[in-house]
Amino acid sequence: MFVRIVKMGFQEAHIEAFLSNFNENKARIRNFKGCKLLELYRDKNHPNIFFTYSYWESEADLEHYRQSDLFKTVWNKTKVLFSMKPEAWSVDKIATLE
Repeated sequence: MFVRIVKMGFQEAHIEAFLSNFNENKARIRNFKGCKLLELYRDKNHPNIFFTYSYWESEADLEHYRQSDLFKTVWNKTKVLFSMKPEAWSVDKIATLE
């Protein structure tokens, strides 16, 4: 399983706009070919910091999404709201304990 983690910091005045954009598009992102899971987290100590975790069948599936009109639309609305440069990690899932 290929996992993409993205850390984003937002200007406080733009948090609601980010959440609105995320909520409007989360089902389409999750249902994009190859996406197996989409989660959004909020930092407990810094409420303007958010993380997305998305699980993909393959790196190629993520890249296909990143080249899609859906990604371009979502990202163009998101990136103007940042208070800091986003950080992203691509990792391979090794284990899950439930």
